Amino acid sequence: MRALTDYLGRMDLLGDMRMKLLAGPLLIIMILSMMILPLPPFALDLLFTFNIALAVMVLLVSMFTQKPLDFAAFPAVLLFTTLLRLSLNVASTRVVLMEGHEGGDSAGKVIEAFGQFLVGGNFAVGLVVFLILVIINFMVITKGAGRIAEVGARFMLDAMPGKQMAIDADLNAGLIGEDEARQRRSDVSQEADFYGSMDGASKFVRGDAMAGLVIMVVNIIGGLLIGMMQHDLDFATAAKTYTLLTIGDGLVAQIPALVISTAAGVTVSRVTTDQDVGQQMISQLFINPQVLWLAAGVMGLLGLVPGMPNLVFLIFTVLLGGLAWWLQRNEQKRVTEEAVSTAPPPAQEAPEASWDDVQLVDTLGLEVGHRLIPLVDHRQQGELLGRIKSVRKKYAQEVGFLPPVVHIRDNLELGANTYVITLKGVEIGQAEAYPGKWLAIDPGQVSGQLEGTRTEDPAFGLPAVWIEAAQREHAQVYGYTVVDAGTVIATHLNHLLHQHAGEMLGRQEVQQLLDKLSAEDKSLVEDVVPKIVNLTQLQRLLQQLLEEDVSIRDMRTILDTLAEHGGGQVDVSDLTAMVRVALGRAITQQWFPAQGDLNVIGLDAKLEQVLMQAMNSGGALEPGLAETLMEQATKALERQEQSGEPPVLVVQHSLRALLSRFLRRRLRHLVVMSQAEIPDDRTLRITSMVGGDR
Repeated sequence: MRALTDYLGRMDLLGDMRMKLLAGPLLIIMILSMMILPLPPFALDLLFTFNIALAVMVLLVSMFTQKPLDFAAFPAVLLFTTLLRLSLNVASTRVVLMEGHEGGDSAGKVIEAFGQFLVGGNFAVGLVVFLILVIINFMVITKGAGRIAEVGARFMLDAMPGKQMAIDADLNAGLIGEDEARQRRSDVSQEADFYGSMDGASKFVRGDAMAGLVIMVVNIIGGLLIGMMQHDLDFATAAKTYTLLTIGDGLVAQIPALVISTAAGVTVSRVTTDQDVGQQMISQLFINPQVLWLAAGVMGLLGLVPGMPNLVFLIFTVLLGGLAWWLQRNEQKRVTEEAVSTAPPPAQEAPEASWDDVQLVDTLGLEVGHRLIPLVDHRQQGELLGRIKSVRKKYAQEVGFLPPVVHIRDNLELGANTYVITLKGVEIGQAEAYPGKWLAIDPGQVSGQLEGTRTEDPAFGLPAVWIEAAQREHAQVYGYTVVDAGTVIATHLNHLLHQHAGEMLGRQEVQQLLDKLSAEDKSLVEDVVPKIVNLTQLQRLLQQLLEEDVSIRDMRTILDTLAEHGGGQVDVSDLTAMVRVALGRAITQQWFPAQGDLNVIGLDAKLEQVLMQAMNSGGALEPGLAETLMEQATKALERQEQSGEPPVLVVQHSLRALLSRFLRRRLRHLVVMSQAEIPDDRTLRITSMVGGDR
């Protein structure tokens, strides 16, 4: 019995899927058949009524959607509704010309009602009303909606590279995952397709308006000829009969067309927010009591002018004034409630000091000015909290250990838009962010200038501009990378976490790494710690790796190397060098992910010999030699970065530690690798030289 129920359920599901697949083709066939097959007046009444109901539904759907992609089917709906109206025009024209001489409801009750009741049976009035509707539809609504769709499609296509760069930046910073990035890329592509389709679909409505005019003229002329020649009607009777029927037919088609055009205008002219169009208008038109007081005053003055309809103006004066008073009273009530809720508690006798008053220093801290509090307040759905969690998760996956929790607090001594990032109570980063604005970062190839507050990207020092939200699309078109305030802070935090990774790795984190590895290979951990190195030495070794941007995810290889080479070895620097060689393939892959030659910076042979002699004599560099080496390394690094290659310097194994300690004091992003760390299957290619001509 249960199997039968499941089978019937699957059959119902397959039936629903088939009906959905056949709905579109069946609808097209039915619409096209109306152009060929004659329809009785009652069927026309049903179809005209359905057309009006469909138009109202489309308008309501466009009003209640919050973003254009919520009604992505609108271009196709626009095409189908236009084709439906034209088919109804053809079918009704056939009935009007064949049965119109009988008058009355010969073409259906709906056409008769629109021709008689709406225009009072006066064909001149009906003709004027019809022409006005066509002009409104063709010249105002459709033309405006088409222009908005055209400009929107152009800007959307121009902004696609900038939006893709922003998505990639968020993904690289760990603010979003791969699935969310894929979804956002899909949304960008769908938005471009939607506006492009709307640009073309708006031409259907314009063509429909022109067809309505032509059909009206053809129906009037054809009706006069048929009435007088075939049915022996006099000119006046034929003109009145066929003109009224034609006007009714035109009105019953143009009114839904006007509604559909309005829906198209609403869809393409909306600004994407978390509100629909109605909510946006209500919340923005009727929110300021000062505006309503002024409007009530203007209406009251007009109501006092002699000869004006005083009662009507005074009614609106009272309505606007009452609404303004109600809004103002609610605002004052809200302010009073907030003041009461934030009032200081009554003074109490200060308690004695205790050890609970001793506050330990937070490993990681984020202090924000008062204007940045909404970004970190979970009650206000602060977006920065979720992004910091994503940054910590991505950092743990890339570097190999979980960074400390970021303790966030407000600091009224800071500037309103200032934030400070601290490590063990010491400031390591400070910048400003502006909620509600966007930071347009210049990656080096922008095509225009923006108005705003000039600054630098706090993470990488690139020139940037804080701009208003209205300039966001323009900035993306110009080639800027545009990010919001929360992304700026999260990216800055992520950058500082990588810079200070070694300082964040404590004994507790090292022990947790050992415990995690011990669950899979307990014997390896027991053979190395503390037999070969103790916990403090292992911590220092891992810190040295992190200080040079080497991931410690491969703890198994690190302990294997110590187990193999650590016997009797007590110098942590020597152990670190051995571990780096073991991790050489991973280090190379980090900076050269693609297969092929490794384009690196080399060291001139003469300079290399001088450095070897200096190291053998004690390891100290003469001041003149040190300054020359730093200048030449800086120039070589600039040439390497200008050519778009990784900032990697490859030297002899014995020189690597000395040069890394010396050069990275000023060239923080320079990577110094030894030749022993390069895998045998990878080929080195010197593209810049320290101390040479290149």
